[in-house]
Amino acid sequence: MEGAGYRDSDVLLHWAPVEEAGDSTQILFSKKDSSGGDPCTSEEEPTFDPGYEPDWAVISTVRPQPRHSEPTRGAEPSSPQGSWAFSVSLGELKSIRRSKPGLSWAYLVLVTQAGGSLPALHFHRGGTRALLRVLSRYLLLASSPQDSRLYLVFPHDSSALSNSFHHLQLFDQDSSNVVSRFLQDPYSTTFSSFSRVTNFFRGALQPQPEGASSDLPPPPDDEPEPGFEVISCVELGPRPTVERGPPVTEEEWMRHVGPEGRLQQVPELKNRIFSGGLSPGLRREAWKFLLGYLSWEGTAEEHKAHVRKKTDEYFRMKLQWKSVSPEQERRNSLLHGYRSLIERDVSRTDRNNKFYEGPENPGLGLLNDILLTYCMYHFDLGYVQGMSDLLSPILYVIQNEVDAFWCFCGFMELVQGNFEESQETMKRQLGCLLLLLRVLDPPLCDFLDSQDSGSLCFCFRWLLIWFKREFPFLDVLRLWEVLWTGLPGPNLHLLVACAILDMERDTLMLSGFGSNEILKHINELTMKLSVEDVLTRAEALHRQLTACPELPHNVQEILGLAPPAEPHSPSPTASPLPLSPTRAAPSPPPPADTAPQPDSSLEILPEEEDDGADS
Repeated sequence: MEGAGYRDSDVLLHWAPVEEAGDSTQILFSKKDSSGGDPCTSEEEPTFDPGYEPDWAVISTVRPQPRHSEPTRGAEPSSPQGSWAFSVSLGELKSIRRSKPGLSWAYLVLVTQAGGSLPALHFHRGGTRALLRVLSRYLLLASSPQDSRLYLVFPHDSSALSNSFHHLQLFDQDSSNVVSRFLQDPYSTTFSSFSRVTNFFRGALQPQPEGASSDLPPPPDDEPEPGFEVISCVELGPRPTVERGPPVTEEEWMRHVGPEGRLQQVPELKNRIFSGGLSPGLRREAWKFLLGYLSWEGTAEEHKAHVRKKTDEYFRMKLQWKSVSPEQERRNSLLHGYRSLIERDVSRTDRNNKFYEGPENPGLGLLNDILLTYCMYHFDLGYVQGMSDLLSPILYVIQNEVDAFWCFCGFMELVQGNFEESQETMKRQLGCLLLLLRVLDPPLCDFLDSQDSGSLCFCFRWLLIWFKREFPFLDVLRLWEVLWTGLPGPNLHLLVACAILDMERDTLMLSGFGSNEILKHINELTMKLSVEDVLTRAEALHRQLTACPELPHNVQEILGLAPPAEPHSPSPTASPLPLSPTRAAPSPPPPADTAPQPDSSLEILPEEEDDGADS
């Protein structure tokens, strides 16, 4: 193969098969004179000379019969070096297809924007990965979600990449149906409802030599490729030992109450809740503060006035749907749909809990009324399956319709993005989870990738309803009150997911599980996890990460250690949700024409081993 050259701002790929017995060619990247001319005869400025003959420059002498077809747009006439030689502008490429595994040798097929295919590039001695790495200097290569062997091609400086995010979908178009089925049966829904997740995040944090953005030399100006963050080897220190404290008691809480009923030393109190949780008798009062219903700075009289105001506001909203006659509801399909869905979900929410058991249980009526009133409070979001799971523990603890409603609204301020139809927030969170896991345990990520489970879609239900169905009911209360403190930083729920995977690491990797068995095993963890063990490990993971002086910037963003990306260049790794009611409400997902760009530290080319002779 004869390297690549520039045509003005274009980069040309020159492919020329060589005889095994013939002279081998060096690989040169050259800038073509703007006036035109033959790139092979113009003055060349070598920018890549590996000092040895790359394996992918040697092609077998066995050649297939040439195809009689019209020349592909963008491909220049073949050179005298062989009937299969060609030149093509990288700007004309649309995709690159790799051969299927198991063949005696690997090949690549280049597909142009016009839809035509160039002659297949055969690699009898390996090297497809090396060629793809060279191309990644000039292009962004992203795995197609429908075909793992197909790489979509985007220029580094093109807005096409932004638009491409909307074609790399993790979820079906009917997102609400996916959520519904995933809550009921995550094991089978994983196979029936999900496309393969994009591999944008794979290989982003692979250890590399210090000061290098890949295993290739830098461009001519010795600067990293524009828009990319240089990543050095991420070596985490030892994982610290964490000991959780006892729950905060009512007596300890009262020591923080001042003369006017105002809470004092609130940061210290929050730290205690984070490290030990709350005693059961204290939750009814403390949750109102954790969920933003009552202000940490307010006095007792201010709280009473606030509750009176919110009580009036609640019943005015409740009256809006209570006053709708059956005849009116027949002409209001939206309200009728919400009522039907809520009645169905409430009838099967935590029915094994004594607070909700029995056919005429008043708790079920309160769940129903609060959820319908929330539809009046948040018209745009309404009711989505899974919300009843979030309300049930709150009503169980608060045991007051009005207070439970406003505490539920505070919780929804944290997680409402999870229930939006676009599912952008859920996709961002899965991407952030993958980045954290890649830093914490690259071998586990590689194993999951090898078993087609690298998308972490089995964590979808965990993040959607904050592990509500993974732990026993009382453990969920402890988990949530710890997460609501917002400590030790944002997105602790992602580290909780990492902690669970870390606990199951050996079982997954040493058992020889395939993708089906991995999903089945994760699903069977339900109600078998210890919340104290998981929280202890999650905090240890957070300390281990924050102690790393070379933590990549996108991971620092997730942990709240670095400011998020500028608004004009959003990042898929930006913190997807605030984790404290005192923080700003979550931003809506980006509109369709401003999809998030990949983070500057991501290497788009997936880390895959070559097939056939490449292995």
